[in-house]
Amino acid sequence: MLRGLPSIEALLRQPHLAAWPRPLLADVARAWLDELRAAVLAGQLDAAALAARLGAPAHAELVLRCQRRAAMRHRSVVNATGIVLHTGLGRAPLAAAAVAAVQQAAQYAIVELDPDTGVRDQRELGVAALLRDLTGAAALVVNNNAAATLLMLAAHGAGREVVVSRGELVEIGGGFRMPDVMQQAGCRLVEVGTTNRTRVGDFEAATGPHTAAWLCVHPSNFRIEGFTAAPELPALVAAARARGLPVLDDLGSGLLWDAPLPGLETEPRVRAHLAAGPAVVVCSGDKLLGGPQCGILFGSAEAIAQCRRHPLYRALRCDKLTLAALEATLRIYRDSEPLVQIPTLAMLAAPPARLEARSRELAQRLGGAARVVPRESFAGSGANPARPLPSFAVALPCGDALATALRRSTPRPIFARVHQGAVQLDARTLLHEDLEPLAAAVRSALASP
Repeated sequence: MLRGLPSIEALLRQPHLAAWPRPLLADVARAWLDELRAAVLAGQLDAAALAARLGAPAHAELVLRCQRRAAMRHRSVVNATGIVLHTGLGRAPLAAAAVAAVQQAAQYAIVELDPDTGVRDQRELGVAALLRDLTGAAALVVNNNAAATLLMLAAHGAGREVVVSRGELVEIGGGFRMPDVMQQAGCRLVEVGTTNRTRVGDFEAATGPHTAAWLCVHPSNFRIEGFTAAPELPALVAAARARGLPVLDDLGSGLLWDAPLPGLETEPRVRAHLAAGPAVVVCSGDKLLGGPQCGILFGSAEAIAQCRRHPLYRALRCDKLTLAALEATLRIYRDSEPLVQIPTLAMLAAPPARLEARSRELAQRLGGAARVVPRESFAGSGANPARPLPSFAVALPCGDALATALRRSTPRPIFARVHQGAVQLDARTLLHEDLEPLAAAVRSALASP
C-alpha cells in the first residue's frame, strides 16, 4: 500500500496543480503524503479506502489545501454574527474614506514633514487638530487604549500613589488588569471604597503627601447592580482640584457621537467627560468611535505635553496607516454624516424594521428552508454588555456543519451564530452589498456533499 503512494515529484508534475507555486505545493503534498502514510501504518486505511483517496480526489484535496495555505490570514470576512464590534473579527470596520486614506498612505506619505516649509514636525499634528476641533481639548494618539492608559499613568503618577475605587479595578480581554498596568507604569495603587459602593470621601480620606492623582475607570465589560454608589465625575474633579490633584479618566470605548444610540443611551460620551474637567481622558479610537485600533489621550495642553515627553510615547506611537485612517474618520465627524458613513454607527443605529426587510431580502435570495426570525444582537467589545439590540436574522438548518462550511468559504469566510441547531445570519452586521455574495456562499455550502 505504501509503495502505491505517489512521489512528491510526481504530484508536482500534475497539470491540475501546475498553477500553484512549487514551494507551496511541495509543502502541501509532503504533509498530505505523511498523513496518508501514518494512516496506513496505523491501520486506519485499507487498500480500497486508500485507492479512493488517490487520483482525481487527491487532486481536488490538494487544490483545497493549497487554497487554504495560500489564503491571507488577515482577509475580509462577512460578519453575520450580529455583534457589531466583534473582537475576533477586527472590531470596527473602517469607513470607505478611511480605507481610501490607508491605500494612499501605504506608499510614501507625509508623516513628520511640513509640506510648506520642508521642516520636520510631529506625526500626530493632523489628527490632533481634528480632535481639538471636535472636543476643544489637546490630544495625543498611541497604538491602543491600553497603551494610552499606561502612558497617562506613567506620565502623571510614576513613583507616587494613585487612588482608585475597588469597583473599578477591572480586567478586560487578554488578561489586561488595571492593577498590573498601574504597577508597570510605576504607580503605587491605593484602593478605596468597596466593590459596590465608593464615595468622594473615600478618595479624600486616602489622599496624603505621596498622592499623585485620582483615577477613574469605566467598567465597560460588566455591570454591578442593586445596592451601589459611585462618585459623579464633576464632584470627584472638584474635590481633587481642592487638593491640587489631577483626575485621570479611562473612558474605554470612546463614544464621540453625542446623540442617543439604541442600547447605548447610558454609555459615557467623550465630550461630556471632558466637560467635567479631568486632567486627562483616554479612550479607544476604534470600537464606538468607529476608526482604526488606537488609543487617544485628551486633556489640557500641559497635561498632554507631559504625556508626549515621556519616553514611553515613542514605543507606543502609531504608524502612518493608523493615523491616515483615523484622520479620515475624524473628518467624517467634523464635516459629514457619521451615522451614514461610519459603519459602526450605521449598524448600531439601524432600526429593527430595516433589519427585518434586509433579512427578508436575504431569505428570498436563499429560498428553501430559509426563514426570518427575531433575535438579539449586541454592540460588542464591552460596550454596554447588558443591553441587547433587537434585530432579525435568517435561520437555516444544518447547524454546525453549515457554519463550518461558511467559515471555509472563499474568497470571503462567513461567520454566523448557531442557535438551537440552526445557523442564524444576523442582518444588523450585514451590508446590502454582502447579501448576494452571502447567498451564493450559502447555496454553495448547502449543495456540497
